[in-house]
Amino acid sequence: MNWTALSVFIVLFALVTVMGFIAARWRRGDLTELNEWGLGGRRFGAIVTWFLLGGDLYTAYTFIAVPALMFGSGALGFYAVPYTIIEYPLAFLFLPRLWSVARQHGYITASDFIEGRYDSKLLSLAVALTGILATMPYIALQLVGMKAVIGAMGLSGDWPLVIAFLILAFYTYTSGLRAPAMIAFVKDILIYVVIFVVVIALPIKLGGFGHIFHAAGIALSTHHPKGSLVLPKPAFMPYATLALGSAVALFLYPHAVTGALSANSRQTVKRNMAFLPIYSFMLGIVALLGIAALAAGVHTKVTSNVVPLLFLKEFPSWFSGVAFAAIAIGALVPAAIMSIAASNLFTRNIYKAYFVKNPSPQHESRVAKLFSLLVKLGALYFVIGIPTQYAINLQLLGGIWILQTVPAIVLGLYTRWFDRYALLIGWAVGMYYGTSMAVANGFKSSIYAIHFGHLTIAAYAGLTAGVVNLVIAFVLTVVFRALRFHQGKDATVQEDYKVEVV
Repeated sequence: MNWTALSVFIVLFALVTVMGFIAARWRRGDLTELNEWGLGGRRFGAIVTWFLLGGDLYTAYTFIAVPALMFGSGALGFYAVPYTIIEYPLAFLFLPRLWSVARQHGYITASDFIEGRYDSKLLSLAVALTGILATMPYIALQLVGMKAVIGAMGLSGDWPLVIAFLILAFYTYTSGLRAPAMIAFVKDILIYVVIFVVVIALPIKLGGFGHIFHAAGIALSTHHPKGSLVLPKPAFMPYATLALGSAVALFLYPHAVTGALSANSRQTVKRNMAFLPIYSFMLGIVALLGIAALAAGVHTKVTSNVVPLLFLKEFPSWFSGVAFAAIAIGALVPAAIMSIAASNLFTRNIYKAYFVKNPSPQHESRVAKLFSLLVKLGALYFVIGIPTQYAINLQLLGGIWILQTVPAIVLGLYTRWFDRYALLIGWAVGMYYGTSMAVANGFKSSIYAIHFGHLTIAAYAGLTAGVVNLVIAFVLTVVFRALRFHQGKDATVQEDYKVEVV
């Protein structure tokens, strides 16, 4: 048991726990209403939104998994950096439009927009279910990241995770989105302090970056299969499509949409898309921790333990405690937002649509709070009750699934040309095709090779399935429009997509 690291960890964890409960009084609003509980009353300014989205998108699993992939494979793991650079210009194009139309019509979820735009409860349900299914294993993986740092300090068993779950569940229930928004400040400050120290101290300790990369290259060459610091030519297409597909998908996850819709203005959303790339610099350094671990001689068969073992080996125990607390808090923030986002989807687009047609705002909020508890309980079961690999497999599917909502959501923000039934069929085919590719790979990779005669193209399965989805939606729209299918009533008008502040 590393008592020094554990003591620092407990103090910082207790601090954010208190903040989580205090957050209910921050920027006071009626938390018995879903708009206040689930979106913070849409009152977060540029700074709060920046910390919230940063805490939302750069999760504990990011700080564990990206270095782990670099440690195991080398250059391929670095795809996470370019994809976080690509995503913000893409999101800059469509997120402000989504914020405007959501603000104008009181939409809380992307599925609300889908129903209003296409007059289709079925398409709205499809998008909602996709979001919920993709979010569940994502929450579980936050707990996996927390489990890695807790284990590194010498705590065994599942009871520390259960305690963390109870804390997360209670302050999310009482404070809603305000809790992760407030805690995100502490999380990000801790992360930046740790990264600042690491980028200076590790090269000094390990003989400079030249020696680090040289030693890491030698270590990677002994792996089975071999890794490399330079991307081999056959990996160019998988690397590029994985980065592009991940970039397109990220801001369509329910938790990312929730964070964006909580902003107080369209301009706030735009500013955040301009300044959030600062996190990409931090992520680049985090990715290099996997290379540093190779150079430091860290040995482990469980790659998720790479970062904790590196900190314990190269830094004082008290600093390791700070780093572990930053990672654990980095699990609480996104897990809270994810559970809130999933409960918003369930309440608005499943419960309200199919069970209770006109619930009061208080009724909606109560159902959302209860469902958020259920979501976190499911995530806890993923980590404790079944092998962790299952959660990783489902998260792999999550990215593939989320990409199948692109035609309906992103294109729908610009045009109403696509037929609602064509979009639904395209979504279903994309879901099936993408899932079948992942299954064919045995869930070992999201890269799938497609054969055209003598030509073989290996690409990200989510992007491949998304292209098939889009082609089907386009062709069927042409057919259905020729057959004069009823298009439904569009509840939005062009001016709705340009609203600044209501």
